[in-house]
Amino acid sequence: MRREGPPRASNSAPTGGSEAAKPRARGDHTSAAFDVLARELDAWGENGMRATLWWRDDDAERDSPQLRRLLATARVHRVPIAIAAIPAGADCTLAAAIADCPPASVVQHGYAHANHAPPGERSAELGAHRSVPERIAELDRGRETLRALFAHRFVPVLVPPWNRIAGDIVGALPRAELRGLSCFGARATREPVRGLVQANAHVDLIAWRRDRRFIGAAAALERLAAHLRARREGEADASEPTGILTHHLVCDDDAFVFLDACCVFLHDHPAAAWLGVDAIFSALPFTSVRSA
Repeated sequence: MRREGPPRASNSAPTGGSEAAKPRARGDHTSAAFDVLARELDAWGENGMRATLWWRDDDAERDSPQLRRLLATARVHRVPIAIAAIPAGADCTLAAAIADCPPASVVQHGYAHANHAPPGERSAELGAHRSVPERIAELDRGRETLRALFAHRFVPVLVPPWNRIAGDIVGALPRAELRGLSCFGARATREPVRGLVQANAHVDLIAWRRDRRFIGAAAALERLAAHLRARREGEADASEPTGILTHHLVCDDDAFVFLDACCVFLHDHPAAAWLGVDAIFSALPFTSVRSA
């Protein structure tokens, strides 16, 4: 598996299946649990296609044991990871942790992760409850805070808190020096407005409405395979990389064990490729995910 960067011009995926790629891990993180993902990636390879993926982690403000474990996983497996940092709460300990992890980049998680929706409405910081200039001013302050803390590791991509953003502000994001937008679910279009690339996450490892715990390896792998299948069969944008979403502060041991096993599996499968945020949110689209 290639570590990051856009697909090569040929994008051909080697054949040979995935028998050697299945990880050995405890519990339901066994080779058998990965069969559903292995079969889907094999289908990509048989069609001469390379399945692109990316990893986003939300709600970062400061260093913590959970963050260190997450970053260690990315570093050991050399997997690019986008850390969505909350500007109003981000501190120097977070900057130090990111500096120790070469595969990590930082993107902007709104401003303060504050809910401005009235009672009875779904939580939103960037909903239409405040004026566009007020929201853009906050995003401007947040962007400059993250630039000062993280320098070149900061990539100007907006991750709206709660993955919600009102349409009235989307058109203003490029003028706010933001070149990317990432929410949740299959995107409708790659470029919602000129100069703004959208790429979402698709598999959240936490069951927020149930018990705020890891959804389990079987569910995570089924959801990964489902989005990849939709891309391969033309039911979703084939050029949008499949995004894994984590929240390190609520990841338990099972979630971290799964992430480690998933990185091993995807590293070894010839039809899979991780992308970093610079490649994903480039102004130039990928020409194809199919081999020439």
